[in-house]
Amino acid sequence: MTNQTLILIQCRDAVGLVARIANTVANHRLNIVTMREYVDEPANRFYVRVVCAGKAEDNAQLAGDLTSVLPAGATVTVNPPQQKRLAVLVTKEHHCLGDIIVRHFFSTLGAEVCCVIGNYDNLRAFTERFDIPFHHVSHEGKSKEAFETELVETLAPYQPDYLVLAKFMRILSPAFVAVYPGRIINIHHSFLPAFIGANPYKQAHNRGVKLIGATAHFVTNDLDEGPIIAQDIKPVNHSYTVKDMVRAGKEVEKSVLSKAIALVIEDRVIITGNRTVVFE
Repeated sequence: MTNQTLILIQCRDAVGLVARIANTVANHRLNIVTMREYVDEPANRFYVRVVCAGKAEDNAQLAGDLTSVLPAGATVTVNPPQQKRLAVLVTKEHHCLGDIIVRHFFSTLGAEVCCVIGNYDNLRAFTERFDIPFHHVSHEGKSKEAFETELVETLAPYQPDYLVLAKFMRILSPAFVAVYPGRIINIHHSFLPAFIGANPYKQAHNRGVKLIGATAHFVTNDLDEGPIIAQDIKPVNHSYTVKDMVRAGKEVEKSVLSKAIALVIEDRVIITGNRTVVFE
């Protein structure tokens, strides 16, 4: 968006909001290219993503002028940072990390991977081949509090915009989540809310499911129940073993996580309670 202005708004719904926004933007000599809005009628909430041709001369002034014509309590963001910084947390599985790093290497990720942190050292050699810092922060022999304190201290110098849990097999405490509210993206190896917890493919196989899937969501204090960003499914049948399901599931996981990252870093996702509004 080199020569464009991006505006994100969420507020109480009211008559004439689109006209007010359009007039204010025009007063700043900006031309609307796309305007995608959504009204949550039961909650009486209005959400909009506006892309304008041209750069706003003063982001703060534009945000202030928009706020002044919107209902009280409106949230307005003008031109959020474009180049997001991602810290990736891993355990032992490489498929999601590999997809992220390859996209990073070929500049198709749309963000910078500033570091990778693993609670095991298994993925260090792979990560460092791409000149990305790898930190081993072991959980073994430590309390959860001590482990997470070390994680926070390791992450601090990098100032990541988002944490991506690329098969990071540790449950994070509310205290850790509070450090990065609405900024932790997890990939879960099932089509939530089905098969929550461990061994989802075994659960799915035992149930004889005909579809398996993956869910990318923001992390909250409720395990695997945060606002969903993206989901996808893949057909399976009675001939699939658990191993076959795992193999197919990994492909879906990579795809869903990649899509979720793209949506988030392009500022197409707005969190509202335990849901998301996604402007694709």
